[in-house]
Amino acid sequence: MTGTGLLVALDIDGTLLHEDGTMSDAVVEAAQAASVRGHHLMLATGRSWETTHHVLQQLDISPEYVVCANGALVMRRDDAEPTGYRRHLIETFNPREVLTRIRSHLADGRYMVEYPSGYRRYTQGMTDWNLENAEEVEFEHLLSEPVTRVVVVSPEHDEVDFLEVVEKMGLHSVTYAIGWTAWLDIAPLGVNKSTALERVREWLDIPEERLVAVGDGRNDIEMFEWAGRAGRAVAMGQAPDEVKAVATEVTGSVDEDGLVPVLRSL
Repeated sequence: MTGTGLLVALDIDGTLLHEDGTMSDAVVEAAQAASVRGHHLMLATGRSWETTHHVLQQLDISPEYVVCANGALVMRRDDAEPTGYRRHLIETFNPREVLTRIRSHLADGRYMVEYPSGYRRYTQGMTDWNLENAEEVEFEHLLSEPVTRVVVVSPEHDEVDFLEVVEKMGLHSVTYAIGWTAWLDIAPLGVNKSTALERVREWLDIPEERLVAVGDGRNDIEMFEWAGRAGRAVAMGQAPDEVKAVATEVTGSVDEDGLVPVLRSL
């Protein structure tokens, strides 16, 4: 890759999108202006590709790569595909052990798995999630095939209680991140946003000092550590304290469109 543009990795929920799923005109304008100036904006999200490509369309950007499923899936631009992207890198794991262990602690939990193809299966009660390209099944039907991602929701716990429950689970064979409310996002061991982004950086031959990452969640911590070694790691204003602690700077909250001044500063 030539030029002096920055590689800018953007989280989606709580960074680009407000809680109600909307994106402000100011964010779109700032993102497009940054692209025009020669910076390489891309998305790095815990979302599936099926719920990510619509965000690219809203931003009207076409990066070479997109990181999904907390690093377990990297999409690459391919104009021959219906969405303009194809699956380029896929990391999987067998979910049986982790799901069985979690269910012993969360008997009333709701569960969803995502397969390499993007197809998903979920148990009863996952009503607050986008269930496009998915089917409801019994818990036992989640256990047999390799997956890229496991999502666990516990409606009976608040965030503090859920953190305590997760610590007791002893999840050692996977990488996991805890969301704002009582939900758990699980990826293959050693896989997170930063591992996928480092591959992207190498593929694009971007120097470490030309990295910028912006996010707000616990699943952004490794991404911040990665970008912040020589570049910028920017936490949104509403991020938990442990996320802000590993950032190099903090901007305004998503409700204040805190991403906008970051993009304008590039």
